[in-house]
Amino acid sequence: MPTPPPSRPASFRKPRLLVVGCGDVGQRVLAQLGGRYRVAALASQPSRLQALRALGARPLLGDLDRPATLGRLGALAPRVLHLAPPPGSGEGDPRTVALLRALARGGVTRRIVYGSTSGVYGDTGGARFDETRAVAPATARARRRVAAEAQLRWHGRACGVRVTLLRIPGIYATDRPGGAPRERVVRGTPVLAAHEDVYTNHIHADDLARCCIAALHRGRPQRVVHASDDTEMKMGDYFDLVADLAGLPRPPRITRAAAGEAISPVGLSFMSESRRLLNRRLHEELRVVLRYPTVREGLIGG
Repeated sequence: MPTPPPSRPASFRKPRLLVVGCGDVGQRVLAQLGGRYRVAALASQPSRLQALRALGARPLLGDLDRPATLGRLGALAPRVLHLAPPPGSGEGDPRTVALLRALARGGVTRRIVYGSTSGVYGDTGGARFDETRAVAPATARARRRVAAEAQLRWHGRACGVRVTLLRIPGIYATDRPGGAPRERVVRGTPVLAAHEDVYTNHIHADDLARCCIAALHRGRPQRVVHASDDTEMKMGDYFDLVADLAGLPRPPRITRAAAGEAISPVGLSFMSESRRLLNRRLHEELRVVLRYPTVREGLIGG
């Protein structure tokens, strides 16, 4: 009787995933996967490689700004999580273009999840809306994201790839490097007076990682999903809550006219857009159960 061939190690039987953009959220995704995938992670800096290994990923050195370094990236995994931001200038996103070209050369990608931004909607005057609303980007930063989304949708239709676009609002976490909301309150950064304040939307960084993983499994093809929690709150009220929970003075309230002198142009741009995202698809299609459904739970427990 012939000897059966040796079975493959368990690690080789795991599904394969490529993560592009391993910042804070990408690293949270790797930590939550818990070894359920064979993960390859793209890094542009050699200094990042060891940290990615510690999270269970096989690091790959490559730079989306230098397409020649991407090699056989497209032959690595049928699932791709794309969290790399566009460049800081221009109207398009050449990084996404370079990635999609590399993936097309490999020909094995079947699903892409992309982390976009809710900023693609621009200012909606505080309207409450779902993912069917048309985009109206008001900044170059948002227009670059719209360009990336268009490239991804075209690639999905042309190559038979299931593309899920996660439109992400403000990401927070008490342990988020450089981005903990408490730090802004400590600096005394002002917020708008109540009568001029804007609605903002939020997602805890750990819940966002959970959304990314759910989309890799259950995202519908060429579908937009709001990766937002259930909070409905204005920006000033949010930072008042941060201050109250931390036992700090509430931030000063100023008029929009005064904000032009006291707040950076980037910060002011966020204060110029008001919207309320509905997240039914997140709950019903991706079946995500948020650990921190509102910012109160997130600020207390995460």
